Amino acid sequence: MIKLKELLAIVLLLLCMQTFAQPKREFRGAWIQCVNGQFQGMGTQQMQLTLTQQLDELQRCGINAIIFQVRPEGDALYASRYEPWSRFLTGVQGQAPNPYWDPLEWMVKECHRRGMEIHAWLNPYRAKTKGTQALASTHQYIQHPERFFWYDEMIIFDPGQEINRKYFCTIIQDIVDRYDVDGIHIDDYFYPYPVPGISIPDENTFAVNSRGFKDIADWRRDNVNLLIKEIHQMIRIKKPWIKFGVSPFGIYRNQRSDSRGSNTNGTQNYDDLYADILKWIDEGWVDYTIPQIYWEIGHNAADYDILIRWWNRFASKRPLFIGQDVMRTVRAADPVNPTINQMFRKYELQRSLNNIQGSCQWPASSVVENAGGYADVLKSRYHKFLALQPLMPFIDGKAPKKVSKLKPVWIDGDYVLFWDAPKYKDEMNRAVRYVVYQFFRGEKIDLGDASKIVAITSNNFYKLPYEHGVKQCVYVVTALDRMSNESKAAKKKVRL
Repeated sequence: MIKLKELLAIVLLLLCMQTFAQPKREFRGAWIQCVNGQFQGMGTQQMQLTLTQQLDELQRCGINAIIFQVRPEGDALYASRYEPWSRFLTGVQGQAPNPYWDPLEWMVKECHRRGMEIHAWLNPYRAKTKGTQALASTHQYIQHPERFFWYDEMIIFDPGQEINRKYFCTIIQDIVDRYDVDGIHIDDYFYPYPVPGISIPDENTFAVNSRGFKDIADWRRDNVNLLIKEIHQMIRIKKPWIKFGVSPFGIYRNQRSDSRGSNTNGTQNYDDLYADILKWIDEGWVDYTIPQIYWEIGHNAADYDILIRWWNRFASKRPLFIGQDVMRTVRAADPVNPTINQMFRKYELQRSLNNIQGSCQWPASSVVENAGGYADVLKSRYHKFLALQPLMPFIDGKAPKKVSKLKPVWIDGDYVLFWDAPKYKDEMNRAVRYVVYQFFRGEKIDLGDASKIVAITSNNFYKLPYEHGVKQCVYVVTALDRMSNESKAAKKKVRL
């Protein structure tokens, strides 16, 4: 006789094997980091080859947004006007790549060619990691040591000094001005993670520039608040279509500190890192949030199930995506069926919560390596069909005009569907990508059905899968502007 636990496991497995309707719009991101040294001293050709292989596989996995680390410690994986080249690129801080290239410029081109968004990921305060032994002569700490403090073998830009806030905004503005990125992204490192027995040495800064605050903790939070607000304002003025996002540590506050906190017991954004994430969301200073909920379901101190529900409840005033730790997920057994990992249960839970509009994978390399079959499940189930980016009407909700002159043409033996880009008056309404749908004879034209999307492309053409003209179908093409607002449809009957 089958026991109840075994029956539940069978039901879960069957559910996991089924194909459910997938959302047409979903953020499907992946973090490509450099601080693990995966590119360090690799050389231009090999790094481009490695990134190409990663992007190709991530595209096959349905990833539609890349968050690429470009500023790990007051340095750059791009041609910065202000900071030295990163040691995580060339092996020596300040040494330019040879042969010369600009990784961010290259990534913008390659991501957009694949229909992906590219978000430049920067750390605002960290100036030296523990492993860095030497800083370039052009590094800000060498030039202006009075603007920094040491903490646990790291060097930190002092957040209490206004000049550092202005400087970081200048760094971001330089990227915004010169690169066609879709987003600016900062991670969870604000004030340093607390180390027992080590206090933050910023009492003198507080004494000199308290701005009327009596409590140093409130002052520290306000320092970070001011930075977040100013970054957001600057981006809106310069290029309003660029999204500003943050990926905070997974716990905002524990219930022992705040009655509306989560039933957890760990480091807190608000109290330990001085990052008041909910204020940023409520004030509209960030355009999206990706809390790093890296723990497993059932974790004693930070249960994934508890935390994802908490963020769904309290952080919904701006688009909310979930930061997923690939390795922890595939190494943890499902609480009901220990013969499988927790990926299925986590994704089903994520998609069952109304305010969550996607996820981001940490790290991208673990997806590429198909750890625990993670990539296989994305391809066969959760990202089986392509997805558009979530809407952000608080930035812009006006759709571009529809494409024109949609027609199939034979070119050098290929049957290709061409169209003309719609006209536009300003950059916010310019078509930057196109969605191609395919419907077979007798099928209802339903643009809400993600399974009918065959391409999301930056090109104004699509190669048709011609098979001797025996199949009749309808192709529908729509235009997407920079905020993924979708135009009205253009249709064309085609024989394949």
